[in-house]
Amino acid sequence: MQLKIPAVTPYAFDTSGFIPRANSLADSVYEAIFAQLMTLKIPPGTRITVDNLVRELNVSQTPIREALGRLEGEGLVVKTHLIGFSAAPQITRRRFDELYQLRLLLEPDSAARAAIAMDDVKLSALRAAAGLMGRREGGDERLRYSTFARQDAMFHDKILEIAGNELIREALNHQHTHFHIFRLMFHSRVTEEALDEHEALLAALEAGDGPAAERAMRVHLEHSRDRLLPAFD
Repeated sequence: MQLKIPAVTPYAFDTSGFIPRANSLADSVYEAIFAQLMTLKIPPGTRITVDNLVRELNVSQTPIREALGRLEGEGLVVKTHLIGFSAAPQITRRRFDELYQLRLLLEPDSAARAAIAMDDVKLSALRAAAGLMGRREGGDERLRYSTFARQDAMFHDKILEIAGNELIREALNHQHTHFHIFRLMFHSRVTEEALDEHEALLAALEAGDGPAAERAMRVHLEHSRDRLLPAFD
């Protein structure tokens, strides 16, 4: 059965943030494979065969290899010499706990600093990244889930950018935290409750209320952790 390649606006990630790219066949192939990884259609640790993707997506090897290279850069795909590509292994419970400990140390304070530095231009960029406008859109639930994984990463990265500490921003981006965490569980609750928390955080940031933004970020991270813990049961 041929998979319909989604026509969505793709983003590439590097240490400077998310950079929009022009839509192309390679971008669409990337989005299709990204969605399969995020929603566990391609389970962690599974070998990814280029020839299988050629048949499934009905494209040549070139855009598939380009997409897999981008996904390798995002930590979602591993390339092994003489073996090929595979989906990155799932994070362990210990790694999960360490990631949230790190985030809880760094992100609430960054949210407070971002609230103090907020202005209309920065707030508009944050609203666009928060994913609130598309929360009632229908369509492919798997595509919505993978799209929100990226939006969540963009939203948190934008807060870190506004806070102004590039070392903290680079350290968290390097962990590919959001992509690995969202791969733990494909469930609508993960996105819907997170969107409610984004709204509360946005309200505090818009008000320029540092302490409220710090509290809202801490609550968001703690709830996110608790939502995903059952994945380890």
